[in-house]
Amino acid sequence: MAAIVRRQRQRRRVCWALVAVLLADLLALSDTLAVMSVDLGSESMKVAIVKPGVPMEIVLNKESRRKTPVIVTLKENERFFGDSAASMAIKNPKATLRYFQHLLGKQADNPHVALYQARFPEHELTFDPQRQTVHFQISPQLQFSPEEVLGMILNYSRSLAEDFAEQPIKDAVITVPVFFNQAERRAVLHAARMAGLKVLQLINDNTATALSYGVFRRKDINTTAQNIMFYDMGSGSTVCTIVTYQTVKTKEAGMQPQLQIRGVGFDRTLGGLEMELRLREHLAGLFNEQRKGQRGKDVRENPRAMAKLLREANRLKTVLSANADHMAQIEGLMDDVDFKAKVTRVEFEELCADLFERVPGPVQQALQSAEMSLDEIEQVILVGGATRVPKVQEVLLKAVGKEELGKNINADEAAAMGAVYQAAVLSKAFKVKPFVVRDAVVYPILVEFTREVEEEPGVHSLKHNKRVLFSRMGPYPQRKVITFNRYSHDFNFHINYGDLGFLGPEDLRVFGSQNLTTVKLKGVGDSFKKYTDYESKGIKAHFNLDESGVLSLDRVESVFETLVEDSPEEESTLTKLGNTISSLFGGGTTPDAKENGTDTVQEEEESPAEGSKDEPGEQVELKEEAEAPVKDASQPPPPEPKGDAAPEGEKATEKENGDKSEAQKPSEKAEAAGPEGIPPAPEGEKKQKPAKKQRMVEEIRVELVVLDLPDLPEDKLARSVQKLQDLTLRDLEKQEREKAANSLEAFIFETQDKMYQPEYKEVSTEEQREEISGKLSATSTWLEDEGFGATTAMLKEKLAELRKLCQGLFFRVEERKKWPERLSALDNLLNHSSMFLKGARLIPEMDQIFTEVEMTTLEKVINETWAWKNATLAEQAKLPATEKPVLLSKDIEAKMMALDREVQYLLNKAKFTKPRPRPKDKNETRAEPPLNASASDQEEKVIPPAGQTEDAEPISEPEKVETGSEPGDTEPLELGGPGAAESEQREQSTGQKRPLKNDEL
Repeated sequence: MAAIVRRQRQRRRVCWALVAVLLADLLALSDTLAVMSVDLGSESMKVAIVKPGVPMEIVLNKESRRKTPVIVTLKENERFFGDSAASMAIKNPKATLRYFQHLLGKQADNPHVALYQARFPEHELTFDPQRQTVHFQISPQLQFSPEEVLGMILNYSRSLAEDFAEQPIKDAVITVPVFFNQAERRAVLHAARMAGLKVLQLINDNTATALSYGVFRRKDINTTAQNIMFYDMGSGSTVCTIVTYQTVKTKEAGMQPQLQIRGVGFDRTLGGLEMELRLREHLAGLFNEQRKGQRGKDVRENPRAMAKLLREANRLKTVLSANADHMAQIEGLMDDVDFKAKVTRVEFEELCADLFERVPGPVQQALQSAEMSLDEIEQVILVGGATRVPKVQEVLLKAVGKEELGKNINADEAAAMGAVYQAAVLSKAFKVKPFVVRDAVVYPILVEFTREVEEEPGVHSLKHNKRVLFSRMGPYPQRKVITFNRYSHDFNFHINYGDLGFLGPEDLRVFGSQNLTTVKLKGVGDSFKKYTDYESKGIKAHFNLDESGVLSLDRVESVFETLVEDSPEEESTLTKLGNTISSLFGGGTTPDAKENGTDTVQEEEESPAEGSKDEPGEQVELKEEAEAPVKDASQPPPPEPKGDAAPEGEKATEKENGDKSEAQKPSEKAEAAGPEGIPPAPEGEKKQKPAKKQRMVEEIRVELVVLDLPDLPEDKLARSVQKLQDLTLRDLEKQEREKAANSLEAFIFETQDKMYQPEYKEVSTEEQREEISGKLSATSTWLEDEGFGATTAMLKEKLAELRKLCQGLFFRVEERKKWPERLSALDNLLNHSSMFLKGARLIPEMDQIFTEVEMTTLEKVINETWAWKNATLAEQAKLPATEKPVLLSKDIEAKMMALDREVQYLLNKAKFTKPRPRPKDKNETRAEPPLNASASDQEEKVIPPAGQTEDAEPISEPEKVETGSEPGDTEPLELGGPGAAESEQREQSTGQKRPLKNDEL
């Protein structure tokens, strides 16, 4: 009995745990009904959302445009974003920041920092000694890092998405260039944290574009591989990607389409911005030549003039893409001097001749990394705004050797649509059709370590080893485990980039540090001392390259094993609980479930790092990890020992019990049989069963030294988050104050104008108008003199005072405007109700469906409404127009509602009442009933309530009632009896009805 009670308690605990998990999922689902994607380009960004009823839609900004410039203007007391900031770039170029993404993850000595300073000399960059990075120095009080500026942009993009979706949004997928390294990707994640966004994934923009292309052409994908090349030239960079589409078989959903990134090539500085800068320099030279005899200063020294020239260069590049020549003109370029010059497409192509020569470079890189030839590429598709330049298409078409270039994709929005599709896939709130995405590693990552070896007896030397964790163009996300077998004391190893020979010398300088992290392990020697009776299986380091392409070291463990006797002990509590959970889902664990559980860990354990070919000794060690028994990989590790929390004997027992609970797995039967594959002994020979392995895992303390770019410390990150929140609150307060000031100013102007309109003069006296006009003039003067320093509360208080003063005047005007329409509607309703009542009283007695009480009640309401209207109109006629009216529109509406309710009641009754059947003669003509016909023959047919049967017995004829009226007489409508009696009889009207005689009509 006690055992049964314990099992029931375990089942109840498990059920409550499952309920808690389901509730948690539901709560999480309620918070993620809408997700967004942000396609962060160098020049502009596109934001897309997915929410119920709005699948994959591009967000419109405040100017109703589908793309927003990635520009922010930072001043002492306000910020501007998007198009507003772009217009501010001419007035205040120093405080207007753009193309700042090129500085993400870069140290001060990076060539891109110097290039940015040369392109935009108006910006002052300061040095951060802690992280060796740069900051934007707007003023002595304003200083922002590139991550903080990007955080502002992401926060602004979320506000656009929330306004469009009309609900809060926290989850986002953000696109990044495929050539971003670890430092640059971590910088984007830091910026998202500052903006309060939960990043579901950092997706490469070329992968997002390929996903969008595949999703909208799902039906064209089959088992035959299709190789598509995407050539994306944007504003800041160029990327060429080779993608293979085909359907593959998946365990979860059968045959599904898949895209696989096969090759990638890129040029970090080849894009539309460099072309615009060349044009700007050309226009500046032309302007200086025009003013050469006027002793004017160089236009390049004037930031405002250079900002105007850059904007004109951008327009000129777009126009020359469709025209052979165009006139560049700027009014008041510098010193109130206008600029006008003709530029031809030939001149533009000559300026950018060296840039066009670099167009085929990414194509060759992509083909080389994919190990393909151009003959294997079926189609080349253009992406990005800069591919609209005719010369780019001409050079590219010649380089790829195709008949034409594909333009069947939205060059601006493809990445945003692919990213938002991925956001819907990752979100819990949506169910989308599967599309398998296999991204590729661009920069290989390896592990380096040094150990002491004895080449000859007594001769020791240090040997440097390298193990590739993630190879170039290998798929990700994935996990890898590397095992160090020859260490019994604390040691260090290094995580670095692998062979980057595919990058040129200049690209290597821009890339930055090739050393990622130094890992210092603490406690290795202590773990060996703690488990002296166990055999060491090495130090295992678990690495993870997640969906965002960010590398992390999950944990480092020291693993030991020993052989223990297999005794038929009682199952542990943990094992019983696990069996109970399994029984709740079908009575036990199925072989499929066991295989799935094994595959999850086995995939991680059997993915050792790749050893170098020239070191066979180390390769053997890695093979040992790969050939480890499946049982060891599939069994969950026991609670890891920490300090002296539990004695070793107890830990060993728990592990032994855990091993026994797994002994019956099909995948482990051969192992239980012994290393030689001998079948298990019969029950009588159980004592001779071989010993089982027991594994102990000790977690090793890890100390990381980041070498490429130090992460933001938590305290500094918190300060940045608070800084951005304060700026957002300041902007909201400023918007609220501007809204209050605009409302006050608009009210003053509108009311002053109304004082001269006839309809307002009619309902007000001269004194009232003078009082209102004087107050309006005083408030207007205050607003002009002191309003700039007034708070939002003061502005709202002034507006409330004026509205209170004008409330009576506005009320009288509004009521007079509503009277004609309301009174006309009331008259129509009264006339129709009277006609309806008259017609109801003329219904023959044998067909009558309304009771006398019902008709009397309607008659009473009609008479009361007529009397109220006539009396109120008479009283209103006696009042002057300047007084508060007694005839109110709300009272008219109340009377109409009361009358309409009575009429609708009778109409609904007539609608659901069945007509009474009548006798038919041989000629199928209806006979007139005799005067002495029984009441049952003339009884009204009423539908009985649901659940009751109709009474078939005839109803006895009541005594004759003298009415004192003849059929044809018309008398004024009279009021009915007491209200209580009417209510009681009306409730009975749907049941038994008093029949009337013919002579009562």
